[in-house]
Amino acid sequence: MAFDFLVPVDDKLIAHCELLPAQALGNKIHKHTQRKGLPVLANASFAIIGVNESRNAFEKKTETLDLFEVRRQLYKLMMGNWSNTIVDLGDINEGEAVTDTYFVVKEIVAELIEEDVVAIIIGATQDITYPSYRAFDGLRSMVNLVSVDSRFDFGDADELISSHSYLSKIITDKPNNLFNFSNVGYQSYFCAQEEIDLMEHLFFDAYRLGEISANITLAEPILRNANIVSIDLRSIKASEISMSENFSPNGFNGKEICAIARYAGISDKVNVFGIYEGENTPQSFQLTAQIIWYFIEGHNYRVKESPLVKSEDFTKFIVPTDDEDLIFHKSNLTNRWWVEVPTILSSHNKSNIPALLSCMEQDYFDACNQIIPERWFKAYKKGFN
Repeated sequence: MAFDFLVPVDDKLIAHCELLPAQALGNKIHKHTQRKGLPVLANASFAIIGVNESRNAFEKKTETLDLFEVRRQLYKLMMGNWSNTIVDLGDINEGEAVTDTYFVVKEIVAELIEEDVVAIIIGATQDITYPSYRAFDGLRSMVNLVSVDSRFDFGDADELISSHSYLSKIITDKPNNLFNFSNVGYQSYFCAQEEIDLMEHLFFDAYRLGEISANITLAEPILRNANIVSIDLRSIKASEISMSENFSPNGFNGKEICAIARYAGISDKVNVFGIYEGENTPQSFQLTAQIIWYFIEGHNYRVKESPLVKSEDFTKFIVPTDDEDLIFHKSNLTNRWWVEVPTILSSHNKSNIPALLSCMEQDYFDACNQIIPERWFKAYKKGFN
């Protein structure tokens, strides 16, 4: 059983929790310990897992990620007004081969998905996104992946999987369950024009750092459709997290990345939330902990709603355009918007109901002015391919 490979939380951390206030997360999280073993998953909302696998790092790491310090900072934070149960399953250490580590990650995440427990992964390198994606094999026909990253991570066609090429592996490997990939926060000077063209060719979504920073709410509908969210901490500006040469002067600030994490938590589809590529610095440990806190905070405000399930809670708008009538739905409870994408009906939707794409109110206004939302158009085109 894959859970047998999990290493318990360090006893020093358990002792440290005794010194914390009763309201601290360290005294609320159910932990995998040497003495008590694994916590019960029944009724758990989140499971925290550390993955200290870095052999496929693009920039070779001289030291392993200090998961002890990440946890110490997380445990110090105060519990919000949450009703969620959080468990810490401990760590997955390097297997004999990288594929062994991948197998354990895949099996554990698949089990958590089946138990309806959200996996929060703290990983040394972002290639751990690949086995997290493979965990959906046989569980879900199509998967939406959102990466918060300054790069696209396609890599070269003949390159072995690494933290800079895991996406190529996801796209090319069978079974291909990836329906959509969205990048949030890419920086053009890190991305070859061929990569940008490939994103367009595959009808994937990409949002530049400047777009998202100018209006952080643009990230919400993107994350609302995600099953997996993968955050590369190198998308954060160096002054906010680490002065290492692996980090850029430009990137998200701490407030922006925490807002993105909160949006990810609010999404009722996210099953896997991964944070990768951290450095062993006090700022990195603290910000990683705060990102996790905001993700859990967002989850507390999740509202499961669908205009196709309970239409009386929504207002329906039909916008005629030259080629197609666009059907929008606005929630009367949360003021969130969706638009129907009819052409996905035959190829990706076996329940014989229109597919829904999350969107913004501005998309509705644009459609009224005969400007077709770009994300709707890409989803529409996917229905023909």
